[in-house]
Amino acid sequence: MSEKNKIETPQDYFGENVFSLKVMENYLSEKAYKSLSQTIKSGGTLDPDIADEVADAMKTWAMSKGATHYTHWFQPLTGTTAEKHDSFISPDGEGGAILKFSGKELIQGEPDASSFPSGGLRSTFEARGYTGWDPTSPAFIKEGPKSATLCIPTYFIGWYGQALDKKTPLLRSMKALSTQVCRLAELFGINTKGKFASATLGGEQEYFLIDRDFYNQRIDLIQTGRTLFGKEPAKHQQMADHYFGAIKSRIMGFMEDLDREMWRLGAPVKTRHNEVAPSQYEVAPIFETLNLAVDHNMLCMEVMQKVAEKHGLACLLHEKPFAGVNGSGKHNNWSIVGPDGKNWLSPGDNPHENAKFLVTLCAVIKAVDTYAGILRASVASAANDHRLGSHEAPPAIISIFLGEQLTDIIEQIEKSEAKSSKKGGILEIGVDALPKLPRDATDRNRTSPFAFTGAKFEFRAVGSSMSLAGPNIVLNTIVAEALDEICVQLEADKKAKKDFNASVQKILRDIIKKHKRVIFNGDNYTESWVKEAEKRGLPNLRTTPEALEELNTPKAVGLFEKYGVLSKEELKSRYEVYVETYQTIIDYEAKLSADMAKIKIIPTVVAYQEELANTIS
Repeated sequence: MSEKNKIETPQDYFGENVFSLKVMENYLSEKAYKSLSQTIKSGGTLDPDIADEVADAMKTWAMSKGATHYTHWFQPLTGTTAEKHDSFISPDGEGGAILKFSGKELIQGEPDASSFPSGGLRSTFEARGYTGWDPTSPAFIKEGPKSATLCIPTYFIGWYGQALDKKTPLLRSMKALSTQVCRLAELFGINTKGKFASATLGGEQEYFLIDRDFYNQRIDLIQTGRTLFGKEPAKHQQMADHYFGAIKSRIMGFMEDLDREMWRLGAPVKTRHNEVAPSQYEVAPIFETLNLAVDHNMLCMEVMQKVAEKHGLACLLHEKPFAGVNGSGKHNNWSIVGPDGKNWLSPGDNPHENAKFLVTLCAVIKAVDTYAGILRASVASAANDHRLGSHEAPPAIISIFLGEQLTDIIEQIEKSEAKSSKKGGILEIGVDALPKLPRDATDRNRTSPFAFTGAKFEFRAVGSSMSLAGPNIVLNTIVAEALDEICVQLEADKKAKKDFNASVQKILRDIIKKHKRVIFNGDNYTESWVKEAEKRGLPNLRTTPEALEELNTPKAVGLFEKYGVLSKEELKSRYEVYVETYQTIIDYEAKLSADMAKIKIIPTVVAYQEELANTIS
């Protein structure tokens, strides 16, 4: 095939709008490239000595992509993203202009902090806030109608250093988790020098697409994201014929453009399909490092809106835009990669690897049971209240699904040691008496809010419009504490010269005995489970106000302060912001409902009554 007739494929343009390590190598000196790549890999801070060179390289690359401006792209407590654009232009003092971008401008920005929700961390007259470059998330190009903008992912803090965003505590929680995983790795004899651990994430995104002309006729959709009044159609999702059905041409056009735009931004979007409800769809990526996955999901929600508009469609991200049919969630597929580069939630090929897996698994069980209320609070919102527990999404009761085989092994460990498997026959037993576990040895449970689905946990209760940062801040932190407490015991036993394998067995047994109540493999939608969960003492926080109170407790304060993720003041600020957000949404939905009734519904009813009366006469 001639070069002229060559068909462009995704690998030809994947990441073309990202200032990636591959791109940096062409724009930086060898010294600067090595320094910056090490900073990105380790999650450190940029060396000030190379800041100007990096900034100039980034500007040169961005201008080659048509960029005239740059912005610090950040994620305030609004739950969306924010940006303030500055041009590269500076007067040259001779009536002309030069294009400049310094290391200082790259590293730090100063948007107005008083206009963003802060929950009392900032007064309205205290405007100063700072954005700081997060090198672990690469800069990217956002294209406009006539030019482009260089977007630099940043964190956002106040004058006194308090976190005013979702990225800062996320990065802190990732560091806390890495510290404890590396600590455990050393106890397992794994070399951690110069290495780190990380959480990984794959976030499935559900959404609705409707014709934009219909959307523009509904003031409730425009203002609230959902229909406040409506009538259930005779046929909706009863036949389940939309789920995984053939994708219609108009929607396929949207999906093709969405894939292309996300691939150009370096996001590994992989799956697309019809969802259960009519006009409902899903897009899902391959796993990435958690921080980058969160950024890509925020970008995806923005790109979806723009691409939909080009196709004469409106993209609805509300958790329950239409009553009577399924709402939309965002399945949070979370796992841990240790300093050995292996997935620690994946069963291994030998007893040593399986010991590592089972310790990590039990740490998650312990964490979720101990902090179920805080985990529930991380997915609380006015919109998600309409979806959770509605026979389409997990209930407000947080429980863990492990599957038949893993549960069987857990029960054997609780009694003494695991020696056999219901599905796998005789297991490989080492001196530590931990078994060889087959992968994908369990079914999936779509009714469980927190399900082990093979090499990862899927937190299904996250709402479709939410930032993935919040739930993962909680997950990282609570698992870090569980691992911390496990390491304390193992280190004490090691100091006392106790057998390591025996210590591991005892710790696993103790955790299972204390926290097995959170494991439930049945149908979470049934009323019998609600009653059973109450007997087990599991919290059932049905509404957002109930759930958010979990953030306003000494238990929550102690957890987040202990690992430097959120100070007492920062946590309280989030409680205040989320409560106010909930109240505001309920208030404007109520006011709009009243307005629609007065302006649209009642006049129509009266007119119809008059028509009937005239007919009778």
